[in-house]
Amino acid sequence: MKILVCITKAPDTTTKVTFTDNNSKFNESGVQWIINPYDEWYALVRALELKEAGTATAIHLITVGKADTEPVIRKALALGGDEAIRIDADSNDSFYIATQIAEHAKTKGYDMILTGKESIDYGNASIGAMVAELLDLPFISHVSKLDISGGNVSINREIEGGEETDSCACPLVISCQKGMAEARIPNMRGIMAARTKPLNVVAPVEVDELTSILSYDLPAQKTGVKMIDVENMDELVRLLHEEAKVI
Repeated sequence: MKILVCITKAPDTTTKVTFTDNNSKFNESGVQWIINPYDEWYALVRALELKEAGTATAIHLITVGKADTEPVIRKALALGGDEAIRIDADSNDSFYIATQIAEHAKTKGYDMILTGKESIDYGNASIGAMVAELLDLPFISHVSKLDISGGNVSINREIEGGEETDSCACPLVISCQKGMAEARIPNMRGIMAARTKPLNVVAPVEVDELTSILSYDLPAQKTGVKMIDVENMDELVRLLHEEAKVI
């Protein structure tokens, strides 16, 4: 079984978010980039577990980005990916990114394509579905458990008010979330091996971007906490009703 894992970079969660060019661009100055956690902790690590169990034979990584994404993809190689592909393009448009991934994947014979359920920066949760549509493959989202038997994939996924169990034949596309696997830290052997593993840079295909970012806005500043005397329940109810508007 040959698995393709989609990787994207994301700002470290401790990053102070600021914008430039009249709030139209994210300020990348001094930003520490990491592998998007949903891609790393769940999609990639589950693929590694499948390889360790003898189910998967090869794990390829793919990202769409410029040269500044290479440290991130190298870390994914250090964790255990066999080789990586970087589509040399810079875009925030989901359709453009999905098209680049699909164009690479369509002739490579992947049995499974794994993505994180979303990226922690934009949170679009759209790449997996778009890749599946472009490749005319089944798509299952928000998967928290994945097992393979006899070429069929058995998965559990969260749904409104409960959990769903599905079965699907390969090839297919899956987006992964919490529960799929446990996070790992690359060891020294993996870090050293990652330096010589293939990282192929591929030119992007021609495709129009369908969306563009006009501006960013930060959330409103949080207001101060109001302390209410425990004996003054009437005042608490009034504030919840008139100010918080939650009752």
